[in-house]
Order: sequence, then structure tokens, then C-alpha cells
Amino acid sequence: MKDPRHNIESAALPIMAALGLFAVCAGCLSSPPKAGMGGGSTLQVADGQRDALWERAVVVLNRNHFQVARESKLEGIIETEYRGGANILEPWHPDSVGFLNRMESTLQSIRRRVTINMQSSGAGTMLVNVRVDKEIEDLPGLAANYEGGATFPEYQPLNRDLDQVVGQSGPSRWLPVGRDPLLERKLTNEIQGAYLP
Repeated sequence: MKDPRHNIESAALPIMAALGLFAVCAGCLSSPPKAGMGGGSTLQVADGQRDALWERAVVVLNRNHFQVARESKLEGIIETEYRGGANILEPWHPDSVGFLNRMESTLQSIRRRVTINMQSSGAGTMLVNVRVDKEIEDLPGLAANYEGGATFPEYQPLNRDLDQVVGQSGPSRWLPVGRDPLLERKLTNEIQGAYLP
């Protein structure tokens, strides 16, 4: 007769191996990414379609859950507010493109801002440049305290400091880490797809 502990131990080995692999991958993905290079994604269209393309670009930003912060047709620029990166448990938010970006946003606070620039290039054409800037959060101290820190342990004298549960110890700093070329390409393709009949 087989020992039932043997079955439990053999079933736990693959689970432990998977958890170990996940921990190694999580450590690699949580390091700050290198700054990206390149000038964004560019699209060339007819200058006569400027107003229609402008409206379609705003619709594409709204579909991707970016809130427009500033529009200036005189300058030819659309800027969005910063948006926190969607993690693996938020598949309905399309701003984190690809598994690695979603995993990065799950393990680290990431935010993105989109800038769309529309400029006439002469000869009746217009260049539409989509740029996505990505930033990573750098906390100056503890992100949050737990409620147990404000309780009264038995081995210490009574301390009535009730300000221990204060949350973050200082304001967040955001460090630029370059561009997000996958999201730039996605937004450019959606704008181009909306522009083409």
C-alpha cells in the first residue's frame, strides 16, 4: 500500500517549480526598463482631411481610455493626462500592450501620456506623429503602513502615537523611462484605420 504523503509531495513539486520560476521572472521584470529610442510613430495623410482626422484621433484616445488634457489646433497638438498602466487583472484597459507590459504594470507602478502632433509637411500632405511617454514610480519611503503598527503590543510600554497609519511617507516621484513603441504603433494603426475609408 502506497503512502498518501508520497502523492502529496509529488503533486507539490510542479507547483513549487512554477512558483520559483514566477519569482525569478518577477525579479527580472521589476527592474526599471531602459529608455527607448526613436521618434514615435508617424503617419502621412492628405492635408485636406485635417479636421476629420483630428476628431478621429480624439475618438481613438477615448477608446483607449486616455483623457484629453489639452487640444490646440493652432499648434497641431493633442496631449492626454497621465494614465496608470493596466495590469494583468484589468484586461478591459487597452493601454498596456503585450504580456510583458501588463506584467510590468502588475509588479511596478507605470504611467503613460500620449502626445499627437499634426503638422503640415508641404505639397498638400500632413504628418501625424504619435508619441507615448512612459514613467515609472519611485517611492521615497514606505508605500503604506499596516493597521497593526498602531496597536499596542504587550511587550512595550503604552505608546499613544496614533499617527502611524498615515499611508505613504512622502509624495511619489516619477522617473521617465522612454517611450512605449508598442502602444505608439497600436494608436497609429487605429488612427490610420479610422482615416482610411
